[in-house]
Amino acid sequence: MVNSQASGVPPAPRLCAGCGGKIADRFLLFSMERYWHTRCLKCSCCQAQLGDIGTTCYSKGGMILCRSDYIRLFGHSGACSACGQSIPASEMVMRAQGNVYHLKCFSCATCRNRLMPGDRFHYMNGTIFCEHDRPGAALLSSHLPPLQSSSVLTDQKVC
Repeated sequence: MVNSQASGVPPAPRLCAGCGGKIADRFLLFSMERYWHTRCLKCSCCQAQLGDIGTTCYSKGGMILCRSDYIRLFGHSGACSACGQSIPASEMVMRAQGNVYHLKCFSCATCRNRLMPGDRFHYMNGTIFCEHDRPGAALLSSHLPPLQSSSVLTDQKVC
């Protein structure tokens, strides 16, 4: 490789991966093996300029994400909270208490029936129960603490 500075030839202008324009700015960003204007490297969801909010960004499924949106969409690890396997960015997921699950993994801990959109479930100590199998369902005692009850909703839209 020839050092263009030593030969007196100015370096070729870098092109921004976001807008395609020449980067003549004093500062530029290098992310995902491409160069960006600071104004062009934005979170695909919230549109925050990533150079302004931190030194890291995340990429998954063709999306560029800030830390907050990555965690919101894929959990802390990008893995299913039930099976621990990776969740592809294009896959629909179920969520409960900040945890993310594959659709097939979102099931009752007792009967193993998969919970579907619209089903009621109870989340207790990190465990999911269907309406029928929730702990204490057979007891009529009022001294039990109330369980968190939610309806299952799938994420229809990523952002």
